[in-house]
Amino acid sequence: MTKRLYFGNLSWDVTEEELSNAVAQHATVVSARVITDRDTGRSRGFGFVEVEDADAQKVIDSLNGADWHGRQLTVNEAREREERSGGGGGGAGAGGRGGQGGRRPYGRY
Repeated sequence: MTKRLYFGNLSWDVTEEELSNAVAQHATVVSARVITDRDTGRSRGFGFVEVEDADAQKVIDSLNGADWHGRQLTVNEAREREERSGGGGGGAGAGGRGGQGGRRPYGRY
């Protein structure tokens, strides 16, 4: 079994290889991923590392709060991704009028 760990507050220039190598000093790494912005390709400052279940707590204890690349890491067990509803938009209402719904009060336009 494996556990997925969240790594937050990563330096913008950390690569997946560097992240994997840092964790490999404490556990067997199954996979490592630095999350990037889909438009710019730039790191978003966090990532995920999958390790053997038995090693997960050792990694958390060793690296959570550690100073790495000039930043204090946040390391914990990753939560499952919440289900997102499709669509989007801000609910502007009919015709994009911010929910005014057509006619204005007292016959003014």
